[in-house]
Amino acid sequence: MEASTKRIIKSLKPVKPQAELPKPTEENQHVLDLMLKTKKNLNLRCLAGTGKTTMFEMIERAIPQQPILYIVFGSKNQKEAKEKMLSTTDPRTFNSVGLECWQGNFAKDKKVTWNDKKNREILKALIQASSRRIQQELWDVYFEVIAAVEMAKSIGYVPDGGKWPDAIRLADRNELASKLDEKPDSLVFELTDEVLNRSIQASYAGSCDFNDQVYMPALFCGTYPRPDLMFLDEEQDANPVNLQLLKRFGKGRLVGAGDECQNIYGFRGASSDAMAEAAAHWDMTECTLSISFRCPERVVEYARWRAPHFRWIKPGGHVERLEGLEYRDFVDGAAVICRNNAPLFKLGMSLLQNGRSVTVAGSDIGPKLVGIMRRLGDEDTPRSHVLSLIEDWRQEKLENESKSADDLADCMKVFATYGDSLGLAMKYVEHLFSQRGTLKLLTGHKSKGLEYDTVYLLDTWLLREDLQDQNLRYVMQTRSANALYEIETKDIR
Repeated sequence: MEASTKRIIKSLKPVKPQAELPKPTEENQHVLDLMLKTKKNLNLRCLAGTGKTTMFEMIERAIPQQPILYIVFGSKNQKEAKEKMLSTTDPRTFNSVGLECWQGNFAKDKKVTWNDKKNREILKALIQASSRRIQQELWDVYFEVIAAVEMAKSIGYVPDGGKWPDAIRLADRNELASKLDEKPDSLVFELTDEVLNRSIQASYAGSCDFNDQVYMPALFCGTYPRPDLMFLDEEQDANPVNLQLLKRFGKGRLVGAGDECQNIYGFRGASSDAMAEAAAHWDMTECTLSISFRCPERVVEYARWRAPHFRWIKPGGHVERLEGLEYRDFVDGAAVICRNNAPLFKLGMSLLQNGRSVTVAGSDIGPKLVGIMRRLGDEDTPRSHVLSLIEDWRQEKLENESKSADDLADCMKVFATYGDSLGLAMKYVEHLFSQRGTLKLLTGHKSKGLEYDTVYLLDTWLLREDLQDQNLRYVMQTRSANALYEIETKDIR
């Protein structure tokens, strides 16, 4: 045997045996029949815990083996899909496939580089190049501009002015303004446009940030795959730029799966009607998966207000509104889920004081709070003045129609009540987020895609009546695989 052949054989990994799949339900079989007997594009409406990944596995095993491009949203989902799917299925995130499309614009020996600080570096350079007289005014809107640039790249806003005549524009200034946390003024828009123009120019030179990996090939140009069959996971979370990128992949067959009742990422730029938009563009036939393999009977019944056709396979379960609860009675391994952060932080500090261990989800909110608090004053500012400064900050943000100011201000006040000074309050923020314990504290948005045996829903009165918040209520309720409790902060002792 030749040496090169021996090396190839030695490098081959053993084929992992495929896990046995459950027997198809009537709903599963209907999907399989459409895949086998028609050439239709399919829109799978999959309620919480109904096994959409298993449905994809059933499809790939039922049809004649062929290459499948499987689009997911996160690297964790990509890794899980690689472990489950056949070798002929290629799980890719939007960003990885988008980056490959953009890389096709360049010579083979020139690699696109990833610079996730690109927007901040561009804005910093703009401010430093401005006259000293206006620099402080520009620094004051720094974070607003960065947020606006990131949102623009999610919803497909491209500056006007003739610089990019061939770009596809999916949103105008008014739509961008409606998506932002604070109402932007003319200065914010001017800086946003300038940062975007320079960012696009840098992308053409080969420097991209995370959002550019989809934004640039979707709206400008690229070398696109032409898959005969695509799977799209979490279809309801697609933003306009995601969908535009897929539209450039040709007319191959598309199977999308998602749950409109779990459309909760509007604040990130997700389309409110992504599934309907995809169904219209690809002329998709709708199918439903309504039997939850996660949520038991009682939990399913409790969530039917949002999804009347929701069904269960597991009998039993427990749903209860608690009139009182002691810190020691929280079940280890349970999740406490709330719409807002402040009640979670208050509970977390109290649990720690009472000898319980906690983990607070979210690596972004802690540094954000510390960043805001640093700008309030000196570290030795006393508590009474810190509380006053927080209220001043809240009112200033509310005047700019901020959507998050109330929760952020309430979060800061939680830590200010523990610290005698601003410096100590910031240390309490860092202390809480450094904990790794048995009780998981997380917001409804961060709970999506997760499940826990026992779930406590905290202060559900904070949920509003708009569709995004009602979807969020449904997401929070359907995280439970066994017991679901509702409790108010004031009733925890």
